[in-house]
Amino acid sequence: MPSRLAIALALFAALPLPLSAQPLAVTDMEGREVRLARPAERVASIPIPMASTLIALDGSTRRLVGMNPLALSAIEEGILGRIFPEARRIPANIAAPNFVPNIEALAATRPDLVIQWGGRGPDIVRPIENAGLTAMLILYGTEDRTRRYMRDAATLIGRPERIGPLVAWREEVQARLSAGTAAIPPDARPRVLYLQRALSGLLAAGADPEIYNHFVIELAGGRNAAEGLRGFTPVNREQIAAWNPDVILLNSFEDALTTDFVLRDPVLSLTTAARRNAVYKMPLGGYRWDPPSQESPLSWMWLAMLLHPDRFAFDLRAEMRAAFRTLYGHDLTEAETDEILRLGTQGNARHYAAFRAR
Repeated sequence: MPSRLAIALALFAALPLPLSAQPLAVTDMEGREVRLARPAERVASIPIPMASTLIALDGSTRRLVGMNPLALSAIEEGILGRIFPEARRIPANIAAPNFVPNIEALAATRPDLVIQWGGRGPDIVRPIENAGLTAMLILYGTEDRTRRYMRDAATLIGRPERIGPLVAWREEVQARLSAGTAAIPPDARPRVLYLQRALSGLLAAGADPEIYNHFVIELAGGRNAAEGLRGFTPVNREQIAAWNPDVILLNSFEDALTTDFVLRDPVLSLTTAARRNAVYKMPLGGYRWDPPSQESPLSWMWLAMLLHPDRFAFDLRAEMRAAFRTLYGHDLTEAETDEILRLGTQGNARHYAAFRAR
């Protein structure tokens, strides 16, 4: 059965363009009132994932005038830079990778709205406000927060009609997965380890309610192999061997990282995950599938099919085509779908045949 997003495509096509010059206001995620005299035409995004989210919410790059350098790297490495080649030329010098704003470069973009992280202290916010710029602060890590900042951003760019179908899609897929895994006992749930870093030092996602990867593992019917940890925590190979996960997920942030990192390692290759060839690098679509983004339901379905192929038989390729038409106005080719799912490098992994073109 197709998801609600596919059905929403026809509705999107019939929606009128929003009215311009309407005053707008939201209360951001730190409780600050953010007011604009009219929808923001120029938006600078310092949080990494928000650059691609803004493109998806607007269906174009025309409002995005600045981004984090790590957001640009995802655009360049993934498909978004080919769908929107002009995105590669958007300034990516408005902040350091640690989110400290470069005020001179930021002001040069003449933004109507600057999106910045909340919850990280005033030092990365005050310079924006002192420059006379309007900032909206967002918080990160949970699905509820993701929906909230997507809705707030859609409101402030004058595209509120875009958010309803996207949230409905998320709700529908989440409900289907929750229903499908509700009866699975703990001992039948694969133990899954997500490594946010590998090449630059092993960093595991602990069982923290504000760690999105933990949420996704549980939603897809798994158990977090690092459930004794909180947050993202450095670990060593011996600790991973002791956990002996059934599945290992590798981050998509380290471009040179492949599943060989685990499969050929003298210690990690002894894990059940390696011996069963259940090691997967996270896909990279319009954005990376590890953290929350506009594409998250696709990553939920992907993982559920890998953990419980007997319970979930989504047509993931069809879901991806529907999502990319809606989010980016782009018709995915079979080759692009293969690339996003990394079929060329991990197509022989356990249960991965389900993702091949039929």
